[in-house]
Amino acid sequence: MKFGKEFASQMVPEWQEAYMDYAYLKEVLKEIQRFKQRTNRHPPGAPAGLKRALTLYRAFSGLSHRRHPPASPTTPDFDIESMAILVNSVRRDGREGYETMFLKASEEGGEYELVYFRRLDDEFNKVLRFYTSKVEEVVQEAAVLDKQMAALIAFRIKVDNPQRWFNSSVEMTRLASEVAASTASLSATTPSGARASRRVHMDVIDEEEGSSRGKQSDKSQAASQNAREQRPNNIVVDRPAPLEILNHVKINKPIDTPRSTIRSFLTAPDDQKEIKFNRENLNRVEQQLKRAFIEFYHKLRLLKSYSFLNMLAFSKIMKKYDKITSRNASRSYLKMVDNSYLGSNEAATKLMDRVEDTFIKHFSNSNRRKGMSVLRPKVKRERHRVTFSLGFFVGCTVALVVALILITRARHLLHHRNRDKYMKTMFPLYSLFGFITLHMALYAANIYFWRRYRVNHPFIFGFKQGTDLDYREVFLLSFAIAVLAIAAALANLDMEMDPKTQDYKAVTELVPVGLLCLLLALLFCPFNILYRSSRFFLLVCAFHCICAPLYKVTLPDFFLADQLTSQVQAFRNLEFYICYYGWGDYRHRENTCKGNNTYKTFYYIIAAVPYCSRLLQCLRRWYEERDAMQGLNGLKYFSTIVAVCLRTAYNFNKGTGWRILAAIASIFAAIFSTYWDLVMDWGLLQKHSKNRWLRDKLLVPYKSVYFVAMALNVALRFAWLQTVFNFQVSFAHPETLVAVVAILEIIRRGIWNFFRLENEHLNNVGKYRAFKSVPLPFNYEEDEDKDE
Repeated sequence: MKFGKEFASQMVPEWQEAYMDYAYLKEVLKEIQRFKQRTNRHPPGAPAGLKRALTLYRAFSGLSHRRHPPASPTTPDFDIESMAILVNSVRRDGREGYETMFLKASEEGGEYELVYFRRLDDEFNKVLRFYTSKVEEVVQEAAVLDKQMAALIAFRIKVDNPQRWFNSSVEMTRLASEVAASTASLSATTPSGARASRRVHMDVIDEEEGSSRGKQSDKSQAASQNAREQRPNNIVVDRPAPLEILNHVKINKPIDTPRSTIRSFLTAPDDQKEIKFNRENLNRVEQQLKRAFIEFYHKLRLLKSYSFLNMLAFSKIMKKYDKITSRNASRSYLKMVDNSYLGSNEAATKLMDRVEDTFIKHFSNSNRRKGMSVLRPKVKRERHRVTFSLGFFVGCTVALVVALILITRARHLLHHRNRDKYMKTMFPLYSLFGFITLHMALYAANIYFWRRYRVNHPFIFGFKQGTDLDYREVFLLSFAIAVLAIAAALANLDMEMDPKTQDYKAVTELVPVGLLCLLLALLFCPFNILYRSSRFFLLVCAFHCICAPLYKVTLPDFFLADQLTSQVQAFRNLEFYICYYGWGDYRHRENTCKGNNTYKTFYYIIAAVPYCSRLLQCLRRWYEERDAMQGLNGLKYFSTIVAVCLRTAYNFNKGTGWRILAAIASIFAAIFSTYWDLVMDWGLLQKHSKNRWLRDKLLVPYKSVYFVAMALNVALRFAWLQTVFNFQVSFAHPETLVAVVAILEIIRRGIWNFFRLENEHLNNVGKYRAFKSVPLPFNYEEDEDKDE
């Protein structure tokens, strides 16, 4: 793979614009190369590549930066006449930058090379500014985490055994000696303390770090040595970490559970209770801080990768320049890169070492292997058995579909006298699995295209690293369900009753409900089989949707709720399962569900539940974020609820009045929802954008794709017209038309998914958001005073 493609593939997607534009600089170099070829500067027998010095092509390493002293007239390799460039440090807007002076501009074609170095300086200064700002951010975050750790350790001491701390002078001396040698602060300037922590065994209590924070490593070692030499009888050391820090902090209680949500409504905002030093609070605080350290370490890894990749890119592009021009300019430029803040600053590397030591000691019981497996989980590997199984189930699905068509044609089932009974009873039972299979297949296609166009969907959804499903795995699950459903349909496709018993076979009639129970059992299975982490993630999000607005609304929650709004017919089929097998006579394929008032009532409720869930989520976000757009979004779902209920009422009652009301409400809801899809969710229809009627940034290179998607969204939004105007087709049963409308809505949702997440990804890119925001457990009162 060429470096340009490798460079693009390893970029942090949200930071893509902050990387060096390698492709653009290559185009500038091609202009220079084309000029060289036109002027025929190099004879055919002596290509420019043979004139370069081999020392320019040294191996580049981002792990150890060797600083080179600046050349001077006394050094052997300094020759002002042979130098092509001179790199100077400049300050612009209070920030450090670099400017390259091209010394051969007077030569033929020098203006091309002058343009190249100007563009090169622009790219390097862009990378340098971004890297400097991110380093400043992580240093500030490290200081905050340091204070959080101090509060956590004091909290542990208070919970575990506070009396032991005050009464045991021997314990006091041991703690003083061990803490003095440990790494107390993430924001320390030297890594010696971090290395020393590996030699110290920490109990649950001996983790206090207060007084040693901010001291130099030599002072810490001296304190440790003095503490070890002193006897318990003549203790003169102070308590190394006073517990008074707990008097200046409060525990943050995020409103993310039903209990905390209800309490926030019943109590005043400033009603703060004293900290309860119990094991439950300690475990919660430890888990919060543990997640914060994991996310902080991930940020440091990406920042280190950013530095390494950009330095490697500058090395590669300068080598190409030397190869094309036969100059010796890369040495001078790469010296500047190595000595710049980008190449010489090791803050990210040192912080990574200290985070590792702190995490291992305080959250992994000094087990380095366990701690590193949490900080750096293994990347999920693609398995050949998944591809093989996918091919097998696809082949089985095709074979079963062909068999189903042949049996239907051979037995003339489309014209059978019991065809109407079969379509009203068995077809809704099996169409449920068709809706699920289609939705999963479209989601798998979404994953494929998200990855192709570098939409960082695992970060957007908040998947744990290594647990997100590949599109092959989702396709495998969808086709496996398809095989089971079609095989079950073939099992009881018999249209005739037994002449002796005058009923259908009970075993085959129970196949649909048996298959449904099997899928539900696999979904709720607690054992680590069939992607347990993904199943539990789905169940948690579904539970949050059901309990809206009691849980804090996150993107996975409202994204899943939007998916459920496109499965209204599937929920109605589930209701039919309960009625058919609970109160119907499945042995004779008879039921009175459609005439039952209770069934009709729940027919309304079930259709409105997914939209009500989204409405409540919007209302919670509107209340918390004070965003009027969330209120308008809630109004959109409310209008849809009204439209769905009126269409259902017309379906049961008929009549011109119900038809007019259903049509008016549905038209209003469809126009409102279509506008919201295109403008708010997809970010399109921007009149003054660079891509007219689209948006400034597009991931798909073909603009026609966006216009086709918009047209399809508008057309499919009005698929409900069939339910109001009752379009009849001679060769299609009414139940078939209902299923077709449901399928069209699922297809519309699949198209919506891609562009909705593309827009979300571009919003993250515009704000360089590549990390999750993890709430911290403690809030310092002194910080609040400073803010005031």
